Amino acid sequence: MSIEVHGLNKCDTCGKARKWLDRHGVDHRFIDYREVPVPPATLKTWAEAVGGFDALVNRSGTTWRNLAPSRKAPGSTAEWTLLIREYPALVKRPVLVLADGSVHLGFNDKSYSGLF
Repeated sequence: MSIEVHGLNKCDTCGKARKWLDRHGVDHRFIDYREVPVPPATLKTWAEAVGGFDALVNRSGTTWRNLAPSRKAPGSTAEWTLLIREYPALVKRPVLVLADGSVHLGFNDKSYSGLF
């Protein structure tokens, strides 16, 4: 199995993505990143693939809104990875990693149909 879906077990969007993949017979593995924290090197790779940490992080969610203002301006990759390690729900979900290493954020029928 070469397709990984990273997200949170209780996330509705992750559930929709997993159901879509199941319905379309796409073999995949789900990884809850609260249970299996994403290594800093992987977070850096994801951020590079999607256009930076600003693109990787969900700034519209309650986790971001509830952060102290001083935590909302990480100045380095190390600071971003520490913040995400502490608050894994900051990462947009789901994160889909394909066999070719490409990284895709979020879910909708049209984007998944285009990928598979």
